[in-house]
Amino acid sequence: MLLESIRMSWENIINNKLRSFLTMLGIVIGVASIIALITLMQGARQSISDQVSALGVNKIMVTATGTFLKQGLNDDDINKIASLNNISGVSPTISARTNIAYKDRIRRNVPIQGKNEQFFKNDNTLLRDGRVINILDIESKNNVALIGTNVINDLFYGENPIGKEIIINSIAYTIIGTLNTTTAFSINSNNNLVIIPYTTAMKTLGVKNVVNLDVFLTDTNKADQSVNDIKQVLSESFNYKDDSFTVFNMGDMIQSFQIIISMMSMLLAGIAAISLVVGGIGIMNMMLVSITERTTEIGLRKALGATPITIQLQFIIEAIFLSLIGGIIGLLVGSIVAYIASILIDLGFVITPSTIGLAVGFSAAVGIIFGYMPARKASMLNPIDALRSL
Repeated sequence: MLLESIRMSWENIINNKLRSFLTMLGIVIGVASIIALITLMQGARQSISDQVSALGVNKIMVTATGTFLKQGLNDDDINKIASLNNISGVSPTISARTNIAYKDRIRRNVPIQGKNEQFFKNDNTLLRDGRVINILDIESKNNVALIGTNVINDLFYGENPIGKEIIINSIAYTIIGTLNTTTAFSINSNNNLVIIPYTTAMKTLGVKNVVNLDVFLTDTNKADQSVNDIKQVLSESFNYKDDSFTVFNMGDMIQSFQIIISMMSMLLAGIAAISLVVGGIGIMNMMLVSITERTTEIGLRKALGATPITIQLQFIIEAIFLSLIGGIIGLLVGSIVAYIASILIDLGFVITPSTIGLAVGFSAAVGIIFGYMPARKASMLNPIDALRSL
């Protein structure tokens, strides 16, 4: 009985190609939407997670605006923080914007950052070519620089910038390295950036104190204690004025980002699932029309001894076939759309077995749920009433 129902259901789908296509269309669109959205969200999630993680789960960010009497951190404050337990290193950041030039080419309002060797030691993904800033550059206040992709394209198009000199604030800086390109989903973009030693930046940019400081931890499990230790040092330095500084644990921010991204993924999947429900309603409507068209066939089968269960099984199987075929087509279409979109917006293409299982399983469930009512209606037709149309 089951094999016969499967055969008849398949033959009816093949013999009514246009009607079957229109019935599946809603499922195709729904599944394609789910696959494309979830796949793109997974790619974005991976990219953002990588970028946030690159900021450092082992990093504490200190911003010390200071007070009227004392602004920013001096060398003594930085050394005290560096000597605390569980601190593997500190990296001051000096930030400014200015024009830079190479020969007759000028790039205006370029972000300049002063960093030290610890900054590069704790992130090995920054360097593309050349070398990073080292301790000798810091101690000697060398005029060296690393530049981002957009700076290279504007000033050194077609040239290797390593070893060339750029002018920053009328001072020549030798380019010792280039920075890796960051994507559109990067938290911090390096593409327009120029990095120089922070000691050089303080000397040439006229900065007297450090406002921003990255503190790297040896053991992230002791991050809370380290935060308290840093706050104690800063409180003593700024005469216990609480509004003179902020201390932020990057590990907390990374967890918050991951929760937000997971919620966004679920929300988008829910929105896409609505189109599957609409597709299921389309299946139900088309099958109700099909039952009306096939009243005579149903009446003849019942008159020849077909049971209501047999009739119901045939229509449910037909609905499942339509849903599964639509789901597979939607899976292929959605994957292609997601792949093209991931290339255009520079995202990783990530499609998981769970995503495939969700799409196919959901489409099969839609076929069963929305195919049940038409199947039940067909099974309850009175053979005498059905045969009156002959």
